Amino acid sequence: MEKLEQLYEGKAKRVFATNDPELLIVDYKDDATAFNGLKKGTISGKGVINNQMSNRLMQKLEKAGIPTHFVRELSERETLVKRVAIVPLEVIVRNIAAGSFSKRYGMEEGVVFEQPTIEFSYKNDALGDPLLNTLHARALGLATDTEIEQIKCYAFRINEILKAFWAECGVTLVDFKLEFGRLPDGTIVLADEISPDTCRLWDTKTHEKLDKDRFRRDLGGVEDAYAEIMKRLVEHDAT
Repeated sequence: MEKLEQLYEGKAKRVFATNDPELLIVDYKDDATAFNGLKKGTISGKGVINNQMSNRLMQKLEKAGIPTHFVRELSERETLVKRVAIVPLEVIVRNIAAGSFSKRYGMEEGVVFEQPTIEFSYKNDALGDPLLNTLHARALGLATDTEIEQIKCYAFRINEILKAFWAECGVTLVDFKLEFGRLPDGTIVLADEISPDTCRLWDTKTHEKLDKDRFRRDLGGVEDAYAEIMKRLVEHDAT
């Protein structure tokens, strides 16, 4: 697979064209940002961990019937994916109150919900990724009713699969962000990544944060947390 010109560079990844118009190469960076890019830094080795973790989890989801953009891992930082048109909705699934949810609604962090909840935000950096409901999404022409229902069904199913998997690793899945894309035939598939950048992951016993919150909140030990969560995943898969 030939790597051609760079098409896009985001906060955490670069995307390159290939000699196949339907396939792209994603290159994961060590750059870290928080608060819509207001805080910037570097987490050494993050790109390798996020790439490899995301690929492993996407393959697990594929086996469970969730279609994804994943094709194959090319190197420790690069992955071949299907070209998709990203649906401009960020989908956040929450099992436990934390982060912006706790701040927005005045709920103490750590409160476990009776059932998972979901929220959408408009994927638009210039506007600060504002929250919206499904009627707003329709009014803005971001997705059809059918697509939104499909995305919700996938998101809750992904939550069930990942929550059970991480529990086996001694990790609690607090919340996570997903993005979806459309293939040329309109099929909705999971895109972007699943990593400590996009998930809140707490040690089940100690509630130690093993994710990007360590960077957001200046807790220290960021690289160690990313390495620990990857170690648990690899050890689980080896058993």
